[in-house]
Amino acid sequence: MIISSVKNDKIKEISKLYDKKYRKEKGLFIVEGRHLVKEAYKNNLLECVYAIKESGYKNEVIVTDNVMKKITSLNSVPDIIGICKFKPEMEIGNKVLILDNIQDPGNLGTIIRSAVAFNIDTIVLSNDTVDLYNPKVIRATEGMMFNINIITRDLYNFIITLKNNNYKIYSTNVKNGNNLKNVLKCDKYAIIMGNEGCGVKECLQELCDEMIYIKMNNLCESLNVGVATSIILYEFSK
Repeated sequence: MIISSVKNDKIKEISKLYDKKYRKEKGLFIVEGRHLVKEAYKNNLLECVYAIKESGYKNEVIVTDNVMKKITSLNSVPDIIGICKFKPEMEIGNKVLILDNIQDPGNLGTIIRSAVAFNIDTIVLSNDTVDLYNPKVIRATEGMMFNINIITRDLYNFIITLKNNNYKIYSTNVKNGNNLKNVLKCDKYAIIMGNEGCGVKECLQELCDEMIYIKMNNLCESLNVGVATSIILYEFSK
């Protein structure tokens, strides 16, 4: 059977998954293109696929070009998309990255890739951070979102819990921070990175054990949060 109508009930359901509220209700999200579908499959999160031609995956539905155009968010229509289950939560581990109100999907995707590259155990998203399952975030991770534990929490209470469990809490602060090169690392830590425009909320900074900053040329006032996070994670990984 080939689905050729964009008014098909299954196609309507898939299209709704681009809405954050509906994704959360169903516990499902979309990945687009062969690479992301393969990564989802490798991590046992792939429920079914919709493809223009047979791909060999189980629970496959063949659709026409016109239908695929309807169910993709990409300008260049892919030949396959996957419907995936939300990632299960795993053990937090000793190396934690906390993201406070990150808004740009590209920044979040970059940060996730760097977190995997530099061996972070868990990324913690604030409730007001851009949705992990936003299609732009998923594409920006290039599949790395499947290779790291990512959870969402109320950050204030979560940080208190970490402190009670002997994690050292670091936060970025360009005015009052210690030079990143001089920071003493420990075995259990959490690093807080803040919003693109406002930085880390003051109430969260007050919970921190140490403020850090990246020393740079005075002509440059600040770095993109994705770039800054990558530099900090690299230094902590040494």
